[in-house]
Amino acid sequence: MTLYEESAAMTSNVNRGLEDRLRAELDDMKARGVHKELLYIGGRQSAVVDIEGLGEIINMCSNNYLGLCDEPRVMEAVKDGVEKYGAGTSSVRFICGTFDIHRELEDKIADFLELPASLTYTSAWNANEGLFAPLLTEEDALISDRLNHACIIDGIRLCKAQRKIYDHMDMDSLREALESSRDARHRLVITDGVFSMEGEVAPLPDIRELCDRYDAILAVDDSHATGALGDTGRGTPEYHGMHGEVDIITSTLGKALGGMAGGFTASSEAVIDTLIQSSRTQLFTNSLPPFSACGAVAAIEHLEEHPELVTKLHDNTEYYREGLIALGYEPIPGETAIVPVIIGETADAIRLSRELLEEGVFVIGFGYPVVPRGEARIRCQISAAHEREHIDAALAALEKVGGRLNLI
Repeated sequence: MTLYEESAAMTSNVNRGLEDRLRAELDDMKARGVHKELLYIGGRQSAVVDIEGLGEIINMCSNNYLGLCDEPRVMEAVKDGVEKYGAGTSSVRFICGTFDIHRELEDKIADFLELPASLTYTSAWNANEGLFAPLLTEEDALISDRLNHACIIDGIRLCKAQRKIYDHMDMDSLREALESSRDARHRLVITDGVFSMEGEVAPLPDIRELCDRYDAILAVDDSHATGALGDTGRGTPEYHGMHGEVDIITSTLGKALGGMAGGFTASSEAVIDTLIQSSRTQLFTNSLPPFSACGAVAAIEHLEEHPELVTKLHDNTEYYREGLIALGYEPIPGETAIVPVIIGETADAIRLSRELLEEGVFVIGFGYPVVPRGEARIRCQISAAHEREHIDAALAALEKVGGRLNLI
């Protein structure tokens, strides 16, 4: 009996129709070459990872921008956190799930981002999903960049405010959205700081100018910028020289800041207290594990003491981009550690990523629905943990496979 037959045999008659449809759809995805396979890493997230069945592979697709996932100081803080606080909180924040390390981390985040207060969540997704509904009602307007992350889109869906979508980084379109919502009590403009599929940096000074003109609130999801952008890793506002000029920042502890579980919102004391009272994604779920909070505090402190990590990340990114262009690839222009190369069709991007894996380079192909149809890509992500030999080896593999597939 095949695995499918065994599975079908265990499926109740009530579910057989659903099971058959899903199997057929999955088989079709496999036939078209767009079915995603999970790869299993044994060991730490680092510049080189041990992938089950493949051995040691150069990692070019992690959000570990500063290499802090296996930084001894961060790992030791996590161990100490388990020893002091145990395995988890076993409660939501307002009952008995708030520990003193949560306050320490939230104070640290607020100081780091130069904002009055912050609140942690179990993920940046939860931070964004729980942001809008507590602050805005039918009297208000939410204005979002068309290419904002899925968690922002889902957060908007949970809010009753008017919805306005402006064309990607198009200030004329944003101005029209602001103009058309003049009757709203409050208007909140939300944008990614760094767009994760393009690596583009939002034009915050222009957005801020329009927000000031129309008395609108500016919110930024800086998940791919916190720790990775700006001279000291303080994100998109620092990159643009706008310290303290963004009203609300959401971001993550799961990327540059040690890869911890968790996300956060930073803003005024009134906004943060309102979220404590009403944000459903922290009211009705366990609080951030204390050991993750301990690790995140250590990661921020390590970054503050070692800004050269950010410099190395930027140098590595520039070196890699120049290498790609020299080979004949055309990465989307930018300055961030996200370096996407448009391939076209989803199956072609996935094939390229699979063949690169066979050459010892771990990079993922992205297609629809993650990116628009016809704009499938590989997304390379650079880290301060990469040494030049890692980047040179990746470029050599891209030259070999790209030539074989007639991409360069």
